[in-house]
Amino acid sequence: MVLPLRRDHAARCLTVAALAVVFLGCWEVLHHWFYAHHVISDTPTYQGDGLAMRHGLLPYRDIPVEYPPGALPVFLAPTYFTGYVESFGWMMAGCGVACLVLAALAGAQLRALAFIAVSPLLIGSLALSRFDFWPTMFVVAALAAFAHDRHRIGWAAVCAAVAAKLFALALVPLMVVWTLHRRGGRALARSVPWGLAVLAAAFVPFLVLAPHGLWDSLWGEASRPLQVESLAAAFLTTFSHPTVIATHGSLNLAGEGTVAAATTFVEILVLFFLWVGFACGPATVDRLFRYSAACLCAFIALGKVLSPQFLIWLVPVVALVRGRRGYLAAALLTAAWIATDVFFPKRYFEYIFGFHLAWLVLTRDLLLIALLVTLSRPEREPARSS
Repeated sequence: MVLPLRRDHAARCLTVAALAVVFLGCWEVLHHWFYAHHVISDTPTYQGDGLAMRHGLLPYRDIPVEYPPGALPVFLAPTYFTGYVESFGWMMAGCGVACLVLAALAGAQLRALAFIAVSPLLIGSLALSRFDFWPTMFVVAALAAFAHDRHRIGWAAVCAAVAAKLFALALVPLMVVWTLHRRGGRALARSVPWGLAVLAAAFVPFLVLAPHGLWDSLWGEASRPLQVESLAAAFLTTFSHPTVIATHGSLNLAGEGTVAAATTFVEILVLFFLWVGFACGPATVDRLFRYSAACLCAFIALGKVLSPQFLIWLVPVVALVRGRRGYLAAALLTAAWIATDVFFPKRYFEYIFGFHLAWLVLTRDLLLIALLVTLSRPEREPARSS
C-alpha cells in the first residue's frame, strides 16, 4: 500500500508543478497582445509609497497610505530591484503560484487547480498592477491550514490577510465557529492569540507612532461613498443619470448616502445569516470552503464598493468548492470576469462619463449575485428509503 500512495503523491506534485508553469505562462501572456493596451495601473501609487519608505518616511505619519499596514511589505520590496513595475508584477505572480500550491494542499480537485492556473487570462492586466494576490494568498493558506486542523497556523494566516486588506474580516466568524466545532473552546483560546500576535505586529507600531494617520486610513476605507461599479450604483447608472465625483481615491456617485447605507446594512445582514447558517451545520471541509467563498462573494457583490480587482479574491476560494455546485460557481465567476474584461480597462471611462455599457456592469454584478445564491443555497437532503 505504501508504494501506490507514494506514486499518487508524486504524480500530484508533478501535476501541481506543471500547472504552476501554466500559470506563469499565462502571466507572461499578460505582457503582450491586447492585454498590454489601455492599462489602468495602481503600481505608481505603490511605488511612491515604497520609495518614500526607502527614504526614511514613516507611513501614516509622513505619508498618507490608503491600505492597512500588512500591505506595506509588497510596496517596499520591489524598490530593492531594478524595474519596480516588472518586479512588483512578478512578485504578484509568485503569490498567485502560492495560491495554486496552497489550494492543492487544501485538497483541491484537478479541475480547480486548472481553473487557478489559467485565471490570469481572465483577470487580465489587473493581475500585474494590483496587490490583491497578496492577501488572497493568506486566505487560501488559512483555509488549507484549517482543512488540516492546524488551527494556530490558520488563525495566523487569516489575521495576516486582515492586516493586508480588511475584506478578510468577513471570514473571521466562520473561523471562530470552525475551531469551536472541531477542537473546542480551549483550542480556540490557544489559537486566537496567534492571529492577534500577527495583527499586533502589523498595527501596534503605527498605533504608537502615527495613530491619527492610521485611523484616517481605516476610517477612509469604512466611510467611502457609493462606488460607481457597485450593484446599487450599476442600477442607478443603467436607469438614471446620477452625478459621478472623484473622492476617496475612486469614482463614486454623489448624493447617494442613503443608498450606500442601505447597501451596507443588507451586506452585513446577509453575512450574518451566512455565519449563522455555517454554525448551524456540520463542520466539514466542504462546507468551510463553500461558506468562505459565499462570504467573500457577499462582501463583494453587496458592498458599496466594487472594484474589478476584488474578483481576484474569489478565484482560488471558489475553485475549492466541490461537486456540481463548484462547476456552476466557476462558470458564473468566469462569466463575471468576461463581462468585466469587456468594459475594463479599455472602455472604463466611457462607462464613467457617459454610462455606456452600464447594462454590462449591472449584468456583471447580477452574475455575482447568482454566484452568491449558488454558493449559499441549502444542500439537498438525501432521499430517504420507504
